[in-house]
Parts: sequence; structure tokens; C-alpha cells
Amino acid sequence: MKKYLAEFFGTFWLVFGGCGSALFAAGIPELGIGYLGVALAFGLTVLTMAYAVGHISGGHFNPAVSFGLLAGGRFPAKDLLPYIIAQVAGAMVAGGLLYLIVSGNSTPFVIDNHKAGAFAANGYGELSPHGYTMGAAFLAEFLLTAFFLIVILGATDKFANGQFAGIAIGLALTLIHLISIPITNTSVNPARSTSQAIIAGGGYLSQLWLFWVAPIAGAIVGGLIYKLLLQQPETAATTK
Repeated sequence: MKKYLAEFFGTFWLVFGGCGSALFAAGIPELGIGYLGVALAFGLTVLTMAYAVGHISGGHFNPAVSFGLLAGGRFPAKDLLPYIIAQVAGAMVAGGLLYLIVSGNSTPFVIDNHKAGAFAANGYGELSPHGYTMGAAFLAEFLLTAFFLIVILGATDKFANGQFAGIAIGLALTLIHLISIPITNTSVNPARSTSQAIIAGGGYLSQLWLFWVAPIAGAIVGGLIYKLLLQQPETAATTK
């Protein structure tokens, strides 16, 4: 149960911190943190929680990461569904609290689900921040999640310096957001996409499938690439 609670709180913090920065701080005239600030916020949420609770649950905070670690041979199949439930639950609670806070503003953020970026949700086509097509969005989410898993598996490999794993993973997520916020508002995380799409509603819900399929497919491919092509055989590593 502690593992599942760690995943709940870690995913909560990721959504609350990352999406919260986009909702409250990104667009303030002349003072807003913009895309760079939001990218850093998402990276910092993962970095901080990796050190806070990563030793309890492994610090997935993302259903796609759980699938990728399973494909990479680092995660047991029996824990996959409980982890995903905990992650989605944490994201949903964070999304609900963000909505309550946004609604408490005297000039509240208007959730217009006909516009890109409503409630920090992910989208493509007319709901992409800069009008990217479904195919472009799928490819970006697939590739970025695949490389995210390669970074995670490499940074946490038994032959790597594990003390810095959280920093590498957090910076990787920052880079991913710097690349893809203009494309999809950046998902690479089905739990994060679900919490925002359910509240934003409309077209965001009908597009949610992509932000489950593309990240999970990319994560599985990334996990397999590391396991089959990059991971050092134990015998070779011990003879160095």
C-alpha cells in the first residue's frame, strides 16, 4: 500500500505543480513564466518527488513509465494495474483542486474547450497550441516518451551513478516540455492528460485516446530498446 500511496502523491504533485504553473503563472502579462517556466515546473515536480518517494515506489508517477519499465524488465506485471489506478487517482485529485482554486479567482480562468490549452489540457489539430496535426502529435508523443524511458532506464541502471538519477530524469522531462508544449501542450503521461481532459471536456475528451496510446507505445518501445540494445550484460560489466 505504501508503494501505491507514493505513486498517488507523486502523480498528484506532478499535475498540481506542472499544470498549476501553466494555469496560474504562465500567462501573467510581463511577469508570466511562459513555456520555459512551465517546462521547468514539470521537471522539478518529478525531480523533487523522485528523491522524496522514489525509494518507496520507484517513482513512476506516470502509467506510460510503468509500461516502459515493465517492457524493460524492471517492473513486475502484478503491480501494473494498481500503479495505474494510483497514478490516475492522484492526477484526478490534483485536477479537481486546481479547478477549485481557479474558480476562486475574481476573474477566473475561462475553460473554453474550443481553444487550445484549456485547463492545461493536451490536444492536437485545433486544440494544439500551434495547430499541429494528429499525426505530428502522435509522433512527438511517441518519440519523446520512448527517449524518456531510455533516460530513466539508463539513469537507474545498476551500473550508473544512481545518486543523480532524479536530476537526469527531471531534466529530461524539462527538455521534453521545451520541445513539445507548442505541439500538444506536452503529455507523455496518460494520467496527467486524463485529469485535465475530464475537467476541460468537449474535444479534449474525444482526443484523449492519443495521449494514452502514443505515450504507452513509445514507452514500451523505449523500454525494449534499452533492454535489448543498450543494457550491458552483467558478465561484461563485471569483467571491466
